[in-house]
Amino acid sequence: MKITFSVIKADIGGYVGHSATHPEVVEKVKEVVKGEKEKGNLIDCGILTCGDDIAIVMTHTHGVDSELVHGIAWKAFEEGTKVAKKLKLYGAGQDLLSEAFSGNVKGLGPGVAEMEFEERPSEPVIVFFADKTSPSAWNLPLYEMFADPMNTAGLVIDPKMHDGFTFEVLDVYTGKAVKLSTPAELYDLLALIGSVSKYVVKNVYRNFDGEIAATASTQRLSLIAGQYVGKDDPVMIVRSQSGFPAVGEILEPFARPWIVEGWMRGSHNGPLMPTSFKDARPSRFDGPPRVIAAGYQVAEGKLIGPTDLFDDPAFDRARQKASEMANILRRQGIFEPHRLPAEEMEYTSLPKVLQKLEGRFYDTETHSPGKELIEKEDMD
Repeated sequence: MKITFSVIKADIGGYVGHSATHPEVVEKVKEVVKGEKEKGNLIDCGILTCGDDIAIVMTHTHGVDSELVHGIAWKAFEEGTKVAKKLKLYGAGQDLLSEAFSGNVKGLGPGVAEMEFEERPSEPVIVFFADKTSPSAWNLPLYEMFADPMNTAGLVIDPKMHDGFTFEVLDVYTGKAVKLSTPAELYDLLALIGSVSKYVVKNVYRNFDGEIAATASTQRLSLIAGQYVGKDDPVMIVRSQSGFPAVGEILEPFARPWIVEGWMRGSHNGPLMPTSFKDARPSRFDGPPRVIAAGYQVAEGKLIGPTDLFDDPAFDRARQKASEMANILRRQGIFEPHRLPAEEMEYTSLPKVLQKLEGRFYDTETHSPGKELIEKEDMD
């Protein structure tokens, strides 16, 4: 059975501040989406939350970029925003950058990850959902899942994986993409995706038969809106088992935290902490960045789950290490490398602060403030 698996997320109001979602807002979003399922427009649906973001998980037969499905998500977020505004939640509706839906939520604020596939006899799918970070947060784990045999043993011993995977990499500034096949073009891949502010992995395909293996949201809110309106808080869908990495191989990259962009005001680097659903409520300096992993079995399009895959003491060490890394970075305060580099800060609120200093910069080769002071004293 060929189905489409869609995950569409948005931040439509934080409770309190940017730390969590309000139950009434989540319930309203769920109510709208469930109503569309009852009408027969969806096979199944579910809701995930991470920090102050809500993700709608949907299965259907309408294909990727369906106006109907995207319209369902937009309507649900609009209705949820009404509740958020009534409760005076912070940033109510902040990811809805347009007054009207225009057939597709891409470019309007919400993040989108979708894939279409023929359902296998057993179809395990993992949805990753992060808060306080950007789409490039997925670059490193996707590389390890699908291109690093030290992480994924199946690349060596599974015949269907042995030919490797092809990565579709997007330049977020130009909108152009390139496909690179691994292991043959592994070094070319790393040359790009190591530049996390410019390149993000959009899709991963199996070389054996071209089957899609993973897809990620790549929307960058600051580039859409032209200013900082919140971090992107990306989602990602990864298929597992039977010719794809095993569940344990997919989760393994998260056992060792790494540094990602985002955190406080979207302007700082910080460790990505894997947490259970209940602990996905970042509060320390509005962080550190969090990620949850929701596991589903898809059966005739029905969502069996989710199971909370990071609710496991095996990830306690990763959480402890992330806290230690957070302490080290917080010691830097407003200084780099905790604060993002200047080129990335152009898409935050900092430029508005710097505008008032524009007319006060001078050429030190032709201008001497000391000389002016002496001349002023002579006149006195």
